Amino acid sequence: MSGKSESQSGSFDLLKWFLVAAVIAVGVGGNYYFSSESLLYRALALVALSSLAIAVAFQTASGHSFFKLIKEARAEIRKVIWPTRAETGQTTLIVVAVVFVMALVLWGLDSFFSWVVSLLIG
Repeated sequence: MSGKSESQSGSFDLLKWFLVAAVIAVGVGGNYYFSSESLLYRALALVALSSLAIAVAFQTASGHSFFKLIKEARAEIRKVIWPTRAETGQTTLIVVAVVFVMALVLWGLDSFFSWVVSLLIG
């Protein structure tokens, strides 16, 4: 029985995805067809059609799982302990200092090897 309901859901999902594609195609075609109309009206129509396409897409199984993923990601972001402004500034200064020191070390190595090669070549 569950296999039958999954195949029905899958066929309805396929129908919904075709509807999403059709709404997007209507938006693109309509924007081209009504190119002489005001940009404001065309933009409002595209926003409305995009909202409709997104609403239909969220009704599919993939849309439900994507929405669930977004909710779980927001919950995880709330759990993150973000650094303070002072910690961020200190870390930035440490990174800049390390980059500067490494640049000096690499410059020194490059100068040394250049000197050695010039001695060998003559």
